[in-house]
Amino acid sequence: MIPGLGGKYKSVVEIETISKPRQGFRDIEYMKLGLPMAPAVMVGDEIIVQGCEAAEEKVETAICRQLNLALPLPKAL
Repeated sequence: MIPGLGGKYKSVVEIETISKPRQGFRDIEYMKLGLPMAPAVMVGDEIIVQGCEAAEEKVETAICRQLNLALPLPKAL
């Protein structure tokens, strides 16, 4: 998970990380799990990003929606 979000939401979010060699994400057993191709981030049943890096703000917004929390304020540029 993106550093910082794990600590911020650890009391209300269960975090599961699946780490395998690249080939492990392409085998039949992994495909049977119905999970997205790596790299990916899921919040609940929603795939937030797949095949690229996830922006922290996008992941945090999805977590807040899932938990019915106030959405985070946009970060200043």
